[in-house]
Amino acid sequence: MILKRVVVTGMGALTPLGNDLDSFWKALVSGTSGASPIVRFDASRFKTRFACQLKDFDASQHFDRKEIRKIDPYVQYGIVSADECLRSSGIEPSRINLDRAGVIWASGIGGLDTFESEVGDFVRGDGTPRFSPFFIPKMIADIAAGIISIRFGFRGPNFATVSACASSANALVDAFNYIRLGKADLFIAGGSEAAITPSGIGGFNAMHAISTRNDDPATASRPFDKDRDGFVLGEGAGAVMFEELEHARQRGAHIYAEVVGCGLTADAYHMTSPHPEGNGARMSMKFAFEDAGIQPEDIDHINTHGTSTPLGDISECRAIVDLFGEHAYRIAINSTKSMTGHLLGAAGVVEAIATVMAIQHSFVPPTINHFTDDPEIDNRLDFTYFKGKSLDIRYALSNTFGFGGHNATIVFRKYNE
Repeated sequence: MILKRVVVTGMGALTPLGNDLDSFWKALVSGTSGASPIVRFDASRFKTRFACQLKDFDASQHFDRKEIRKIDPYVQYGIVSADECLRSSGIEPSRINLDRAGVIWASGIGGLDTFESEVGDFVRGDGTPRFSPFFIPKMIADIAAGIISIRFGFRGPNFATVSACASSANALVDAFNYIRLGKADLFIAGGSEAAITPSGIGGFNAMHAISTRNDDPATASRPFDKDRDGFVLGEGAGAVMFEELEHARQRGAHIYAEVVGCGLTADAYHMTSPHPEGNGARMSMKFAFEDAGIQPEDIDHINTHGTSTPLGDISECRAIVDLFGEHAYRIAINSTKSMTGHLLGAAGVVEAIATVMAIQHSFVPPTINHFTDDPEIDNRLDFTYFKGKSLDIRYALSNTFGFGGHNATIVFRKYNE
């Protein structure tokens, strides 16, 4: 069968760098760190006392008090980014076939704040079970997809994807595949996460997964640096409008980029550690550019998973060198997590948005916070350290990998008629 072409016609971002797409992009370009001391709760007794938090986000500016009571912060974040995405796409729900418009929304954890609050109240109480009637629907990971579809009236495919840190990348891949197979005209796809809570910080501390550089939060996320000591926990949401090309053309949509391929693999190796040689990551990238019908030499830019973890960065870099050979040193590589921190289930879509914006503006944002080369990493690679650079990007990869060995790669192309 002839596959449909899929394009990006809208985007929305709510991130530690800015509460909309424009401010997010400007902060990326300028190399701004989103890390700061935790203000949401008293973190003084935790090993990590900082995170990449949303700044000046006020739920009451977007929802009334009744709504706020009914939806967890992760859903609030998702709705705000989806609203911006719909506005930027120029789509009017009343003028499209709503039966062919879907929502695929991801969260790695879901309503952690709600779960923590409800269970905490029960444990601190007298043993009488007094739970909110909204406890379960606020907490479950699929509810954001359902509420966004209700909000816009989208009656097409609707579900959640959960694959840890690769969750929202999987949401984008599923949306891409549904459209190119002719099963839908468009999707709002993305993900949201709100895990900066005592149990979120405490849980990742117990795993030794997050940085403890409390003396200097702004430089704590150090992808590819010798002295990196873990990722910085982030929060927020991102949304993209994936649309069938002819559908977009007929309504005169602005097209940011084209989605041309994807790759999905599993490490089948360890619960939390990546394969040391990056086998799963390598095959994910290989399958993605093969799916796109292009050669390794066509790739100009990779937005890496680049978490700033000791093992993950080495594994991904080995995969890139092994797969691309000499061309690897001509690819502009970056890690926007050096600025945003790690948004867990929302990381994939937020980084896909950064990749699309890089194509749109012919500019690769920097990888900040590099101080010392790691001898375990091939430092001939162009990590775009310190400052971004102008680059005509034809094809770009966005990599996202998750606990459990889940790997997802998406290929974006500069749109050509």
